[in-house]
Amino acid sequence: MGRRLGDQTGRVAATPVRAQDGSRRQAPVAGCNVPAGASPCGATGGQRSSIMNVGRRVDYALRALCYLAAQPGERVVPRAEIQERQGIPPHFLSKILRSLVAAGFLRSVPGARGGFRLGRPARQISVRAVYESVEGRLSLIDCVDGRDASCRFADVCTQIEIWRGAQTMLGSYLDRITIGDIADQHGLVPRLRQRSMRQGAARG
Repeated sequence: MGRRLGDQTGRVAATPVRAQDGSRRQAPVAGCNVPAGASPCGATGGQRSSIMNVGRRVDYALRALCYLAAQPGERVVPRAEIQERQGIPPHFLSKILRSLVAAGFLRSVPGARGGFRLGRPARQISVRAVYESVEGRLSLIDCVDGRDASCRFADVCTQIEIWRGAQTMLGSYLDRITIGDIADQHGLVPRLRQRSMRQGAARG
């Protein structure tokens, strides 16, 4: 992830990097003399992306769903508990929970005893669906989706079928894995703490 791909001129395409809010922006293009504000090498109108980067928003969304999926029945889980058990920063968690509610993966329960629970069975929520709910359509590289304006070489590129096939395989793989497959009843933070205690006892 985060690797750079060369186009057919031997130049290096711009690589998306993560901002503090989890969004993507293009990093400077190495070996390409592009004036400030102009599109990178090979691009016409848009900016060419490289191999997809799984960012914090996807990670945190999966963490939240995994924890909720393992809770009993109709239990409503407070936001603070999700935050504490899964180690998710509060400013990220609020936005992610809203996205998951909007996608129908979670239900929000208001009130003093309110919180969140799954909006559908865990086995009906795929990892791909979660990814796309927070990041948009799964895409390894823009031209695979037919957005030819992203690269002027798209019509003659010898790589495009490679990435199209890779995207199809990745999408199918992520479609097959559900939140139910990776549910986590205890949460990452308690499990990491327990592991550290066991390691300490073993060193004894």
